[in-house]
Amino acid sequence: GTITCNFDGTKNNDTYIEKGAFIGSGCQLVAPVRVGQKAMVGAGSTITENVPAYGLALARNRQTVIEGKRPPISSDEDLI
Repeated sequence: GTITCNFDGTKNNDTYIEKGAFIGSGCQLVAPVRVGQKAMVGAGSTITENVPAYGLALARNRQTVIEGKRPPISSDEDLI
């Protein structure tokens, strides 16, 4: 699914998805934002700027793995 993030803590903002636009799975649309007619948003993207008609938006960072930096826990049972 896709989430429209419309509340900024003070007021509601609008998100517009125009006719024929395709929003990939797992996206967040941070209002105020507009996805134009027949535009496409890649899966997993966080969109904070308007996407023009017929445009393609990709907004993902690469995964970062930092070895040996796991936060401390009291026991492995805390992971369950």
